[in-house]
Order: sequence, then structure tokens, then C-alpha cells
Amino acid sequence: MASVLNVSAYLFTHIADPAALREVLRERAVGAGLKGTILLAEEGINLFLAGPETDVRGFLDDLRADERFAALTAKESWSDDQPFGRMLVKVKREIIRMDRPAIRPAADRAPSVSPGDLRRWLDQGHDDTGREIVLLDTRNAFEVDYGTFVGAVDWRIERFTQFPEAAAAHRDQLADKTVVSFCTGGIRCEKAAILLREEGVDAYQLEGGILGYFEHAGGAHWNGECFVFDEREALAPDLTARR
Repeated sequence: MASVLNVSAYLFTHIADPAALREVLRERAVGAGLKGTILLAEEGINLFLAGPETDVRGFLDDLRADERFAALTAKESWSDDQPFGRMLVKVKREIIRMDRPAIRPAADRAPSVSPGDLRRWLDQGHDDTGREIVLLDTRNAFEVDYGTFVGAVDWRIERFTQFPEAAAAHRDQLADKTVVSFCTGGIRCEKAAILLREEGVDAYQLEGGILGYFEHAGGAHWNGECFVFDEREALAPDLTARR
């Protein structure tokens, strides 16, 4: 049985002192024997961690004891080996770079659709109002090439900072449709959905991203694997590593 618990989690929440928090979290993570990456910014936290189950869960429990992170939820998967080489905690300008400082999910979050509801929409071929659904992949082109939802729109962006320009260029193609933006764990599609709604698009974010969909809805309507940013490289819909 796989013995290494892998978690990914993010939360848009105001952090007034990310540099001070960096030292606290690094000491705590290293002390617990965890490896991975934690990104901190004034807009929130984004983390990818792996280690023994008890230690990973203990770290997350301690983090949630801070009221700023009480709402943090994690996507889980398992592996036989540690997929990270070291423990890094970094302070960034954004936990996911979009270069649109006015997009602030902590203050005004876009509406979301659950994995179960999205699967139901796709099964029936329309949303609950009968409107056409457009699945919009907000990831970079090389990630999309590993796998994506059947029929998903892919703008072939090379980095997320290109998304706003692509959205403006393709806005008319999304008019009068229910657009569901998706990404690996939810963080990019959360910002993307806000920007799309500012462009006048009826956009929703997939709650929990692709990994959340795999966990709760399986591989229905999905083709291929999901690229992940660690040594596992990609996960199948059953959340097992490709190698």
C-alpha cells in the first residue's frame, strides 16, 4: 500500500506578514519531516506537501488553527515514494501570478460548480437551465497535452499571465453560454472565473479543480491524465501516478 500522503491546497486570505509567516511554516514543516513547496503572498497561501500521513495531517491541522487558514481544504493522493526533493517556503507577489492586482478572490469570489454537478451537467449535455456548457481549460498548453475534459476549449497559452489577453480576444465565443473554468487544483480557475465575469461572461469555477473532480466524480468525460508539478509527473483519474 502507498505510504506517502500528497496534499495540495490553497486559500485566498489576507496575510499581512508573509515574510514572518515563512519562517514559522518552514520550521514547522522541516520539523515534521515534510517536503514540498509552500508559496505565501499577501493574497494567500498555496502549498504542495508530502510525507507520512500523521505528519501531513498534523501540519494542516496546526495551520487551520490560525483563523486566517481555517477554511483551507486539501486534495489528497498517495504515492509509494516521496515526490519532492526538499522543503521550500517562498514569499511571492502572488500565489498564482496573473498580473491583475484588481482580481482579489478573498474579497469577491466567483461562483463555483461542484464536481458532482458538473458531471451531471455533462451527462445531460447542458446546465440546469438548458444552456450550452463550455469547459475552459485555464492551464498552460503543455499541461493540457497530458489530458483534459472531452471537448474543452484550450487557448494554447504558455503562462497564466497570458490568460487575460486571451479571454478578451475570445469573449464573443463565450457569450450566452455557461462557462466552467478549470485547472489542476482550483487556484488558476478561481482567478480566471472572476476575470471572465468582469468581461461579461457567465463563468463558474470548478470547485477543487481537476484533482477534486477526480476524487469526487472519477474520470467521466475526461481524456488522458492530469499533469502535476512534482516527480510523479501526471496522475490518472484514480489519482495514481503514471510511473
